[in-house]
Amino acid sequence: MTSLVTARGVSKRFGDVLAVDNVSFEIEQGRIMGLIGPNGAGKTTLLKALLGLTDCDGELSVLGLDPFRQRKELMRNICFIADVAVLPRWIRVSQLLNFMAATHPNFSMSRAQELLSHTKVRPDAKVRQLSKGMVTQLHLSIITAIDARLLVLDEPTLGLDIIFRKEFYGNLLNDYFDGERTILITTHQVEEIENLLTDIMFINEGRIILDTTMDSLAGQYSELMASGDNADKARSFGPIFERDVFGKKAMVFEGVSREQLADLGELRTPSVADLFVAKVKGAAA
Repeated sequence: MTSLVTARGVSKRFGDVLAVDNVSFEIEQGRIMGLIGPNGAGKTTLLKALLGLTDCDGELSVLGLDPFRQRKELMRNICFIADVAVLPRWIRVSQLLNFMAATHPNFSMSRAQELLSHTKVRPDAKVRQLSKGMVTQLHLSIITAIDARLLVLDEPTLGLDIIFRKEFYGNLLNDYFDGERTILITTHQVEEIENLLTDIMFINEGRIILDTTMDSLAGQYSELMASGDNADKARSFGPIFERDVFGKKAMVFEGVSREQLADLGELRTPSVADLFVAKVKGAAA
């Protein structure tokens, strides 16, 4: 497969704060990568480096380009939706589409108009007249109408109700993702995107603590619900984290075969959210 993003020993410091700490990873073409981390983990700094908004130490290549030194060329093939709307509030929807058509070589006016025809966003409406959900629909319609190779989403559904969130991700898969384009998503609503992802990357305190495919999680991690003597026996296999759940112990194991745990309780593959908590809190402990 072709790597769209390659990072080797990337770091970024702000004064005494090391926001990104010597990270290395690759994002392959045609994948949907989830970048998960708590507030202050380094997600935003890393995204800014990928988008060429800040320089960094180490080696960073996006679409074969240096994002900081070749940003103009890079942005022709990258689209970005942030957690806050940055559209001018005074502009009309039709004016915004005309601006996009005049400035972006890969923008399709007909495609954008067709996508917006399935929403309540009127061409003559000003951005300030639109709800947050409608602004997000407008954003997505514009982005989907651009023939770009990489889409970066930073908390794209923050503040939206559950119906809008479901529609957003449904439209993203149906109208944008085609198996060749690549999507990078950061969100705190992990449960809502878990079934969309092909790959997962956890970042905490500026460091990558997990970088793997979703398909490989079941072979690497197990969560066991056990109690009493079985819980004591399970501890001998070295869980990376455990918590109390209705009088039982929920233990997360890494690299322990399921055959060794099968007779000790209920086994399952941990959700991405539960695995993230286990990796972060387990490391802290």
